[in-house]
Amino acid sequence: MTGATDARYSLRPTAQLRRRKLVNRLMEAIGGLAALSGIAVLALVVWAVAKRGAGALNKDFFTEVPATFGETGGGIANSIVGSIVIVLVATAFALPVGVLIGIYLNELAPPRIRRVVSLVLDVLNGLPSIVIGIFVFGLLVIGHSQAAWKASFALAVIMLPLVARSTQEVLRLVPDTLREGSTALGVPRWRTTLGVVLPSALGGIFTGATLAVARAAGETAPLLFTCSVTTSQVSWRPNEALQSIPLTIFQFLESPDPNDHAKAWAASLVLMTFVLVLSVLSKAMLARSRRKLSR
Repeated sequence: MTGATDARYSLRPTAQLRRRKLVNRLMEAIGGLAALSGIAVLALVVWAVAKRGAGALNKDFFTEVPATFGETGGGIANSIVGSIVIVLVATAFALPVGVLIGIYLNELAPPRIRRVVSLVLDVLNGLPSIVIGIFVFGLLVIGHSQAAWKASFALAVIMLPLVARSTQEVLRLVPDTLREGSTALGVPRWRTTLGVVLPSALGGIFTGATLAVARAAGETAPLLFTCSVTTSQVSWRPNEALQSIPLTIFQFLESPDPNDHAKAWAASLVLMTFVLVLSVLSKAMLARSRRKLSR
């Protein structure tokens, strides 16, 4: 009787258990290989761009305007200034509206409206940027001149769903005990949201805004329709058509001059470095915000 019980409940691994362990290790290896493949692709892109563009980087590249036809040298000072203006105005358009949408969806909206608006934001986030560029071109540019603020409006449409959805997700991380404690003290709901919930999630909201800025900074298609007829002068006026780094890269690559190709790689390196720095910064701030909220 005892021997039968011992045989029945033996601790020896069965064939089925060994097969499960083997399949588990195989899936872990495949997942690790896929992760390494993604890292390898990023490393390859960074290495290729840095190798081709580092040689063209110098002080004049950041401080001079593009050289005229037949001349050598020059830089992308006007493109850097134009990108700063366009992205800042786009952030001013998208950030307040996106944060308000996120607050409404998570704190105030009924479940049915929340589902519908979230779906609309997801669909808007998936729209190709060239479609948004054509839309803004037909809405603001046809019959009028191009301008930097019109390009900013197109980029703001791209940034809006990212800011709104990231704000919504970060607000979900705020413990309900904070809301309940504030409500128990007789504080109105809007005061609880503005005075308790929102300050607790500021780090995560800034993270979402940073990711949205990183994506908008590299968009080219909307700029072709809204802010491509530019000059080589440095200007900070949003009502003028300003040059930008993505547009400069596109134009340099279209040039038959090999020197312009080297400048295109250098401009790509500048833009890529900006996006990588923003992405790493946003991830670090998001991790810090999550640790803070978990405590």
